[in-house]
Amino acid sequence: MANGKGLLIDLDGTLYHGNRVIPGAADWIARLKQAGIPYLFVTNNSSRTPEGVAAHMQELGIEAEADQVCTSALAAAAYIAGEQPGASVYVIGEPGLVAAVQAAGLKVSEEQPDYVLQGIDRSFTYDKLTIALRLISGGARFVLTNPDLQLPSHDGLLPGAGTLGAAITAATTVEPVVIGKPSSILMEYALQRIGLSAEDAIVVGDNMLTDIAAGAAAGCPTILVMTGVTTEQNLSQHEAQTGVRADQVCQSLSEIDPARLDQLSRL
Repeated sequence: MANGKGLLIDLDGTLYHGNRVIPGAADWIARLKQAGIPYLFVTNNSSRTPEGVAAHMQELGIEAEADQVCTSALAAAAYIAGEQPGASVYVIGEPGLVAAVQAAGLKVSEEQPDYVLQGIDRSFTYDKLTIALRLISGGARFVLTNPDLQLPSHDGLLPGAGTLGAAITAATTVEPVVIGKPSSILMEYALQRIGLSAEDAIVVGDNMLTDIAAGAAAGCPTILVMTGVTTEQNLSQHEAQTGVRADQVCQSLSEIDPARLDQLSRL
């Protein structure tokens, strides 16, 4: 291990784009494993279970196990269970979110739930929006897995969980508790999972607005890779928008030397 350092690694835009692996990403993960450096995959995506995320990565040729995956769904369920063990939750989301809620000992219910928990839901309907409006107006607390307005895919952009959350916020005038990046809640959950202090856990991602902002909020060193959302063209704009800078900027993961992680610290 490089002087006690570990890595919290983003997925989409950092290791792959939808169904396409980013060149060099699989080899870089193999180098981390060979060097014995601890790492976790940390994603805002709440749609898949950790097993589903790992299976997708394996299909792309990237070594991954379910216990190496931290999703916003897991962190959201842990957050709610920490606030109110055994709480009832109305879930607007996909199988990964429902599974995380149930695994945390929470009850999935539409009848006077304590929380409305919303993630990406590609079956979102007007009826679900109506139910959320009435439940939140009736006192249910609103939790959003992640605020991403757009979701990259192999054939173009899709509306993200944040777009659906914006509709619920507009209807209810209630701002949700946000779990995923750029909130530090997901990062703090990942730090607990990896067993490292913030200063020893380096956040690697492609998006200044989510990955790097979340790492900075959690007190972690950060590395930006220019293979996804943030580019040379919009870097200055993203820095101004977030008020933070990455501690290191690389064109791709291949430029990050696992043997030199100990030389990286917060700006």
